[in-house]
Amino acid sequence: MTKKIKPNLSIAQIINMSMGFLGIQMAFGLQNGNASRILQNLGADVHHLSLFWLVAPVTGLIVQPIIGHMGDNTWSPLGRRKPYFLIGAVLCAIGLVLLPNAASVTSMMAANVLLLAVIFLAMMDASINVAMEPFRALVGDMLPKHQGTLGFSVQTILIGIGAVVGSNLPKWLTEIGISNVAPEGYVADNVIYSFYIGAGFLLLTILYTIFTTKEYSPKEFAEFTDGKELVEEKSKFSDIFKDFGNIPAQMKRLGIVQFFSWFALFTMWVFTTSAIATHHFGLSPKDGSSLQFNQAADLTSELFGYYNLWAIPFAFLLTPIAKQIGKKQTHALALFCGGLGLISMFFIKDVSYLKFSMVGLGFAWASILAMPYAMLIDSIPSRKMGVYMGIFNFFIVIPQIINGFFGGTIVNKIFRDYAIDYVTVGGICMLLGAIITIVFIKSEDETPKEIEEEIQQVHF
Repeated sequence: MTKKIKPNLSIAQIINMSMGFLGIQMAFGLQNGNASRILQNLGADVHHLSLFWLVAPVTGLIVQPIIGHMGDNTWSPLGRRKPYFLIGAVLCAIGLVLLPNAASVTSMMAANVLLLAVIFLAMMDASINVAMEPFRALVGDMLPKHQGTLGFSVQTILIGIGAVVGSNLPKWLTEIGISNVAPEGYVADNVIYSFYIGAGFLLLTILYTIFTTKEYSPKEFAEFTDGKELVEEKSKFSDIFKDFGNIPAQMKRLGIVQFFSWFALFTMWVFTTSAIATHHFGLSPKDGSSLQFNQAADLTSELFGYYNLWAIPFAFLLTPIAKQIGKKQTHALALFCGGLGLISMFFIKDVSYLKFSMVGLGFAWASILAMPYAMLIDSIPSRKMGVYMGIFNFFIVIPQIINGFFGGTIVNKIFRDYAIDYVTVGGICMLLGAIITIVFIKSEDETPKEIEEEIQQVHF
């Protein structure tokens, strides 16, 4: 069988197949900006927050490789990846509705409110992972390799838009008169209604991708790979462990960088609300329900919106920058800027200037969402795209799990519950990630022989 080249997709087609990511990241933005606030509203201590947040990386560790493996071996009338988009979106929407209403559900079920909130948070995270992993694999499935950076950059732009909207929803609702304060032990209406809006938007964007994108059939995949992608023998669940043992060297090197990057991000997501409340508003670490605390929480959500907003123009710039200086140099520069952004929060006293810290973090976030995957897809086979994207997620969730177990103790015992110091540690970790990128990631020819051949066949 003669090998065919995957056709280039237009920008419109790439947007269509990634639109669901906009809804997923709107949900993710709501969670990142408000989960710590909700937990503290419900009575959690600041040094326990990282333990509650463990549900996110633990569910990712379990779910993503399984969903990736199942997606690689699914050929349904709906498609290869799309069934998982739909299932994940429906379950995540339910979690979005339930999480901010944990106190009300508790009163009906006579359950422990924090335990119930963690269960709902775990449901959200598992569902987000079910929906998110196939979108990464879909880029590898649908695009020729020389369009990989473009595909992940488009995803990053949509991620940025969704996260900006999700992060700012509580503030916008407050500005139109919806209360941002609730009785002790309950969550404010502006947060609750934001989660409702996020649930509806998630379902709409996932359905848009499902109806506008047609995946390749097994026969078409075979034509793109000399027939190698049609595997006759039945795939087994145990193959995941074999695949893990055969992960490419480039993935291992990128995994080290991912460790430091995501350790820093987890620190920021979990502790920024408390850091701003104590360092900039002068509140006690025990305060989790006052008007000023909720104002600090609104500011945190707004700042997270800013870094996602800055990620949008940087996502447009990733491809031209990478062409000029190389992929690994681009990623190292972005991580360096992100580290400086996190560290600068310690030194900025006027909260109106904190948005400038988010510029560097926007550059880092854009690159973290695109460049590691763009460097990765060249080294993994198409028929294993899903499972290897899931395994690559290990290098994202393991640092979060480690941080979750020890971060709260460090904040409590070393920093006396003043979280701004630990946020600074996160910035240092991101700087280390930049250094490791330069030192350990192998320099690549940005147009390898296989890609050059594809480009020549497409254009000539």
